[in-house]
Amino acid sequence: MPVNSFKKSKIFSILLILFSFWVNYTKAQVSLGLDKQFIQETRTSKDDFALIAEGKVANIFYDDNDYKGVIRGIRDLSQDFFSVSGLKPQLKNVNPSEKAVILIGTLGKSKLIDQLVSSGKLNNAAISGKWESFIISTVKNPFPGVDHALVIAGSDKRGTIYGIYELSEQLGVSPWYWWADVPPKTRKSAFAVSGTYSSGEPAVKYRGIFINDEAPAMTGWAKEKFGGMNSKMYAHMFELLLRLRANYLWPAMWSNAFNEDDPDNPRLADEYGIVMGTSHHEPMIRAQQEWKKHGVGAWNYATNPQGLNAFWQEGIKRNKNYESLVTMGMRGDGDEPMVEGGDMAANVKLLENIITDQRKILAQNMDQAVERIPQLWALYKEVKDYYDFGMKVPDDITLLWADDNWGNLRHLPTAQERKRSGGSGIYYHFDYVGAPRNYKWLNTTSLPKVWEQMNLAYQYGADRIWVVNVGDLKPMEIPIEFFLRMAWNPKAMNREKLSGFLEHWATREFGTGQAKEIADLVRLYSKYTTRRKPELLSPETFSLINFNEAQRVSMEWSALNTRAAKVNGKLPQQYKDAFYQLVYYPIQAMKTVTDLYITVGKNRLYFKQGRAATNLQRTLAFDLFKKDQQLSDEYNRQLAGGKWNHMMDQVRIGYTSWNDPKNNIMPRVDEISIPSKSGFGVAVDGSSASWPSSSTIPVPTLPQFESLNKSQSYFEVFTKGAAPINFQLKADHWIRLKKENIPGTNDYRVLVDVDWTKLGSGKHRGKIQISVDATLVMINVIANKATPKQLAEAKGTFASLGSPIAFEAFQVGRKVSRNGVSWEAIPGYGRGKSGMSVFPVTSASLDQPGSPTLEYPVFFAESSEVQIDLVVGPTVNFSPEGLRVGISVDGAAPQILTIIAKPSASGSDASWANAVKDNARTLTSSHSFKTPGKHTVKIWMVDPAVVLEKIIIYKDKLPSSYLGPIENEVIR
Repeated sequence: MPVNSFKKSKIFSILLILFSFWVNYTKAQVSLGLDKQFIQETRTSKDDFALIAEGKVANIFYDDNDYKGVIRGIRDLSQDFFSVSGLKPQLKNVNPSEKAVILIGTLGKSKLIDQLVSSGKLNNAAISGKWESFIISTVKNPFPGVDHALVIAGSDKRGTIYGIYELSEQLGVSPWYWWADVPPKTRKSAFAVSGTYSSGEPAVKYRGIFINDEAPAMTGWAKEKFGGMNSKMYAHMFELLLRLRANYLWPAMWSNAFNEDDPDNPRLADEYGIVMGTSHHEPMIRAQQEWKKHGVGAWNYATNPQGLNAFWQEGIKRNKNYESLVTMGMRGDGDEPMVEGGDMAANVKLLENIITDQRKILAQNMDQAVERIPQLWALYKEVKDYYDFGMKVPDDITLLWADDNWGNLRHLPTAQERKRSGGSGIYYHFDYVGAPRNYKWLNTTSLPKVWEQMNLAYQYGADRIWVVNVGDLKPMEIPIEFFLRMAWNPKAMNREKLSGFLEHWATREFGTGQAKEIADLVRLYSKYTTRRKPELLSPETFSLINFNEAQRVSMEWSALNTRAAKVNGKLPQQYKDAFYQLVYYPIQAMKTVTDLYITVGKNRLYFKQGRAATNLQRTLAFDLFKKDQQLSDEYNRQLAGGKWNHMMDQVRIGYTSWNDPKNNIMPRVDEISIPSKSGFGVAVDGSSASWPSSSTIPVPTLPQFESLNKSQSYFEVFTKGAAPINFQLKADHWIRLKKENIPGTNDYRVLVDVDWTKLGSGKHRGKIQISVDATLVMINVIANKATPKQLAEAKGTFASLGSPIAFEAFQVGRKVSRNGVSWEAIPGYGRGKSGMSVFPVTSASLDQPGSPTLEYPVFFAESSEVQIDLVVGPTVNFSPEGLRVGISVDGAAPQILTIIAKPSASGSDASWANAVKDNARTLTSSHSFKTPGKHTVKIWMVDPAVVLEKIIIYKDKLPSSYLGPIENEVIR
């Protein structure tokens, strides 16, 4: 080969290797929004390290003086190798003597790692002195006789453990292999790409979950499987948290006392590397249940300081040698407000004294300065009122701000608060027991909503603690991982990568074949279920008469369920347990409960109308109620051989107050006595009445048809007796009718639309006639056809000839930015495809509405006074100024709309209760379209953190519905 050709070939080979290296790294940068992929199936360079090759696996060397938690993690890694390859590395705590080895250890605890650093073979700059950091590096000739090593080195105990589990995950073992039965990916070979991978430090120092509201599901499950909430159960939870790079846990507390129920609980937590805490109302590492058992006197510091101080001191002494984050302060017994005669100043003074005395206990009983002992003060519910009143705590105590229990942050750190040495954190909720209603059965968490709120938290400096209430842990698997991954590196989980998270998650869990479809199933499930949580559903939730809403909702769930069934049929058998619990069961279960309430609503409506089909709907409702229980039984008793029995025991049907009933309760359904003789009625789109009747409206009218927004309407002809009926239809020549039998009944739905080719411009009135023997029912039909001029002017706009206009906020006509500040889409946020919010989220508020703006072109055929509804996210105020947005039409001065007039504690504000039930707020303003034709609706920034979802424009009162009018399309 000529020299030049040889050089070109070598350069090409090097470029090929570099390209392959880049592809793998780039691919993994979006893997769950975090990590680079350094494991691949084939060797692309002679410097790549063979982990598994030619029927052999590299052995693992470590120092037995390293942390017990690290050595335990190494044992897990060995088992993970076996799970993916059938080959198990030997674990050796002697000096390496083989040609290719895996070396694992912690700086300062492993002589192997320290020798590599001192010899210059390993650069520790990325981890030295850092918090929970690790590097994974290929090293040539690390020790005499060793040619090649893959080194996992940690800055501290958890850093090393995270490095171990990073390798496990990239080999093909999901963090959810035990908790969701995700099978490992089998492989015959695995190579570590040559180079060094550095994790960096986590953005949030303490990242964890709160097991709460755990009865009857988790407590029943744990008792059956492990004999209780003991160390055998918690060992699995500790491992899961570490595999997800979490480090913090508030343990179950309803009827449990973590430290007393099993003395191995705290010991193992510390050995594993989990920082333990207690919930927001359990101070000084003592559980509420411990006070019930051992407390002397009243839970009242004003009258019983000696009893409480003794109780707290015992807790600190007991746990002083374990890594803990101490909850400070005090609430009333049983998670209630602490009230002393309603005197705010007295309460604040008392609470300040409590914290002062608690810190004395810490100083007296722990072996470090009190300022260095990690502490938090949870500003939950009324405690925030104390803070707002002026209560002060030492600067080194972390202020743990809470959401409103429904995922909406109540406060973000101010510039002054960001200067505190203790920093700030967030207590968040995926599960809740309380007003306006419990929600704890299924995952009803929207990932885009979590991202939007926690991005605010991070950008405003709440980065010391993120802890989230996850109920029973299952079935919150997906949002738990999202929350904890985001806590590690919020910058990697940015707005652009948000939409890709689920696909990368699905690829890891189920492989590439069905990943896109599975991701979309989860995305749509989350969107549909967060519109209204199952515990909040009722027969009246979705309108049976307006916008075809209930049927559209039911059809959405049916389509989703059909798609999930199709995926389930294609998946290999080993994936089906994981798919069932993570995807298929939630879809089936939510579809069933939604259909149950819609069916009960139909039963009650049909009963009023006198339909014979009333009883069919009654039977269908009972069948759906039974189906719900059958699905739970399948999850509990059949899934994974009954491994998860009791996890679906939470009550969800039959709520009448904020709290759940003891058992699921079948909603009331009506039964009708059906005469043998025939009889008929007619029901029309937009009305709950029926004809012929004694209604004050002798002739019903269908919603207006418009040529600019072509749509269908309908009416139904139904039997009142057991016998079928024969009816005849007659309509004006431009009215098209299509008759469809309603399955299982003698009833018919007749679809109505307009043949616009048979009409000239302008408004037309016609009639439909339904006749049965000598009885006639007439229905009015109104059709409005745009003139050529109107059609030309309406192009490129959202248009109406008089009916409401509705469109999603992301369908913006024009955006105006200012100084790098602009409205941008949050993919998947809210009820529609995306929400619009201002970025950067830390942008300064404006005294008056100004740029950036969103502009929407609309066409309204009439000059008219109109109302405009802005549907926005259900946020609460996190600053004294509140959250505001501006709106204007054409050249009019913008109006400022305030989402909430002033901050309020959750549960004390009716508008707040409605907002969290609806998962949205609606702001209404009045405007004038002074001339018919084209107009511009402009949305102005006033404050950041407002998320705009939908805009509705109307002149007459909107028909009642949950989701509002169907969105218009832009006229093309």
